[in-house]
Amino acid sequence: MKLVGSPNSPFARKARILLIEKSLPYEWMEELPMVPNTRVPEFNPLGKIPVLVTDTGRTLFDSRVIVEYLETFPPKNRFTPTDDVARIEVKRWEALADGCSDAQAQIVFERRRSNPQYISPDWIAWQSAKIDRSLAEMSAELGERTWCFGSEFSLADIAVVCTLGHLSVRLKEFPWRDRHPNLAGLFDRVHERPSFQTTIPPGP
Repeated sequence: MKLVGSPNSPFARKARILLIEKSLPYEWMEELPMVPNTRVPEFNPLGKIPVLVTDTGRTLFDSRVIVEYLETFPPKNRFTPTDDVARIEVKRWEALADGCSDAQAQIVFERRRSNPQYISPDWIAWQSAKIDRSLAEMSAELGERTWCFGSEFSLADIAVVCTLGHLSVRLKEFPWRDRHPNLAGLFDRVHERPSFQTTIPPGP
């Protein structure tokens, strides 16, 4: 398998971590989607990362679709529950974390406009509010528990820590550690895992 993505993408990082945690061999192909001569559209007509190229040459895009595919592979250590109710809860966590990551990306892209006069403070404020609400929801849902859902490390924890890691590198003005110490505790616990240590985004 081949994974196409950027080391700064929390969505690509989520897929990389699952590949590592499941001990699935893959080739990492670093590509930025918004640079001249990018190869990303060759793999995804939407021009977005990550993209997983399967052993048969089939391309899968959107990190949530990639995760679903990877969970079908042995070893059978799963990070998404098979029980329908529990599975929806974990996927809810993933959707919340991914939405927070998307809002972060929107701010980063907005600030990169070549002409500063076209940067919209209102757009940035709108995305910032999404981040603040997402973090508050994650913190309230986590409470005093060790893991986001249930009694074991899961995809929920992977997704949440990926979005927190992206926030720490790309948008350091958000004081999420001070506001949500339980999320900081989760981040520190999970970040000790080798899969996270080997995929730390370089930033900025």
